[in-house]
Amino acid sequence: MPSDAVLYQGAALCLTYPDDDFRARLPLLREAAPQLREFTDHAALTPPRELAAHYVQVFDVKNRHSLYLSRWQDGDPRRRGMSLVRFKDVYRAHGLEFTGEELPDFLPAVLEFAARTGDTDLLTDHRAGLEQLRARLTDFGTPYASVLAAVCAALPTVRNGAHP
Repeated sequence: MPSDAVLYQGAALCLTYPDDDFRARLPLLREAAPQLREFTDHAALTPPRELAAHYVQVFDVKNRHSLYLSRWQDGDPRRRGMSLVRFKDVYRAHGLEFTGEELPDFLPAVLEFAARTGDTDLLTDHRAGLEQLRARLTDFGTPYASVLAAVCAALPTVRNGAHP
């Protein structure tokens, strides 16, 4: 498991809908993943309804801040189908079956996968999309940008197993 596993797992939690479970985990998350403190401090000080409304505003209104990685790379829904199959194949290769309510390219699911397996290939393969999302979140002025900045900063510069 990579040393960044806690960061990836924490970022996955930060990028899901901020329910009561998320709020209960905030103190532990703040201590375990100091790279996420800008966001966790903001979340701790923001009233629950306001934080939930902001999440919906940022991620559910339009698709300018999509958390689905294949949308950044493929765009066209016809090409996206093959990418989704590839995500599932990578999960299966690690003995995991994707059963979430979300699609397999949902960034929190991919972050959790990286945390559990140490395999960051899906993230590094979609680095350009992650950087675009980070830039758009920064331009939007949301604290979620700091979560993406921490993830992007932790990613290896080359794919696992790739030769320089």
